[in-house]
Amino acid sequence: MNNNHPHSQFITHPSSGETTHFVADCHADPWKPCETILLQGGFGRHSAFFYHWVPALSRHYNVIRRDLRGHGLSSAPSIREKPEAYTLETILSEIVDTLDQLKIDKVHFFGESTSGILGEIFAARHPDRLLSLTICSSPTYLPQAALDLFAMGQPSWPEACRTLGSRGWARRLSELPGTMASTDPEYRKWWLDQVSISTGEGLGSYAEFLCTIDSRPVLADIKVPMLILAPTNSAATTVAAQKEIQKQVGSNCRLVEIDGPGHEIYNDVADKCTSAFLDFIKSIKR
Repeated sequence: MNNNHPHSQFITHPSSGETTHFVADCHADPWKPCETILLQGGFGRHSAFFYHWVPALSRHYNVIRRDLRGHGLSSAPSIREKPEAYTLETILSEIVDTLDQLKIDKVHFFGESTSGILGEIFAARHPDRLLSLTICSSPTYLPQAALDLFAMGQPSWPEACRTLGSRGWARRLSELPGTMASTDPEYRKWWLDQVSISTGEGLGSYAEFLCTIDSRPVLADIKVPMLILAPTNSAATTVAAQKEIQKQVGSNCRLVEIDGPGHEIYNDVADKCTSAFLDFIKSIKR
């Protein structure tokens, strides 16, 4: 990942003064109407991680891959010095402002892992900005067992990111069963290099934010068409937990089980995920 990508762009949010980096790709027929897909990766992941989704999606859609606060090339202030940069209201308002500045009315929101939690809350609060919501390998909150797992023996998950650094923390994570499952040594090196673009402080600050959010109270308020891509072998969630989300959301929610080796099904079985995702958004009645 680098800011020399021909479609790499930055915007500044007037309300917070923070910058958001994103990559936009569109190879749709220029004379036809074109809907937009917003891809948000999970913790530690940024726009580069969805490189292999772009060919499948961008032929018919405008695809925006957006770096979260504290991730990739987006600004990463310390939550200790600027706590207001990591409130739920700020994070959600920056998504809205991204769409406003790009003059995009509505998007198909794709939230991978913890960004699915964010997507669910966004769908409940800003349904007018969504054509649909898809979550992939997403819990509804992070229970204490997950926080302990991510702490890697340190006092807390945020402190683990700061103490071990982004690369050290990611290396420890990749060694845990059911997380990053690829055995390709070149991919694992690339994966670590990409996580390392984010700073330990940026990830630690965003981890503090993730410890505070919980989408369970708003699931019944989600009215936009929704898809759940449920991993069969994730260390962070179970198929049963994903089915409970579907039950809480109701009849407007579709669930597809994705058989993959670990949590990161968006990569390990990308073709299965993109196929199910495209089938879903194409089926939505406009």
